[in-house]
Amino acid sequence: MDFTTGAALLSLCEENGWTIAQAMLQRETEQAGTSREAVRSRLDSAYDVMRRAVRTALTEPLRSMGGLIGGEAQKMQARRQQARPACGETTAKAVCYAMGVLEVNASMGLIVAAPTAGSSGVIPGVFLALQEEFGFSDGEMTDALLCAGAVGYLITRNATVAGAEGGCQAEVGTAAAMAAAAATQLLGGTPQACLAAAALALGNLLGLVCDPVAGLVEAPCQTRNAIGASNALISAEIALSGISSLIPFDEMVEAMRKVGASLPSSLRETAQGGCAATPTGCALCKKIYESRDA
Repeated sequence: MDFTTGAALLSLCEENGWTIAQAMLQRETEQAGTSREAVRSRLDSAYDVMRRAVRTALTEPLRSMGGLIGGEAQKMQARRQQARPACGETTAKAVCYAMGVLEVNASMGLIVAAPTAGSSGVIPGVFLALQEEFGFSDGEMTDALLCAGAVGYLITRNATVAGAEGGCQAEVGTAAAMAAAAATQLLGGTPQACLAAAALALGNLLGLVCDPVAGLVEAPCQTRNAIGASNALISAEIALSGISSLIPFDEMVEAMRKVGASLPSSLRETAQGGCAATPTGCALCKKIYESRDA
């Protein structure tokens, strides 16, 4: 069994009375020739790595390889504990946790590159915040990972998740779409609502460029993961309200692919445009690489 489009996935879900997680679990067991228990066990391990990455960022001093980020998650945590967050508790947690995972990644710690290392904070940020705020079980979070995986699989198959190919819209945009669909499922949304949330999340970040300062996955990557996490929650809330995406999921994926292909190379992870090409970005790049050569 396989599905190659969102429309095909929805048809499977409707025909069998499945959630997206159930459809993805069936696909994984058949494609890999393994048991459901084995698939879920691997996902449990991945979620444990995500959880530990967040905890590491909040409890240990971290400094990135380039020195551009480090300690931001702890500052966000302190702000959240000392004052009422402007964006609400769930979103504040998601943003804090997402930024923390980027610190772990940039300091050579262990993360789950889902869908990529540069966007690895979005799913842990959203998932852990929702689990803490709503009390979801680990089993429900495994189902959420299956839902997110289905969306990531479809985008990878029909477009790209590589910043060098499609810009940051392909990395953080895809991560936000995956997290949005999973959040919608966790909060009781239908498969149709899950894909609507994913489409909304992609559309909200359509055209986002990949312009890492000094070519490092540090800035503006860290705060874009924060944006991706908040985008996922916003998109889920919209979809759960019964508001669909005007552009269907499959068409939005194709639009993202075409936009990515039309971006100039300077805005696709080459550090030759955008934030990386600003006077400050160039000065930081020079400082980082001169200090390495010294």
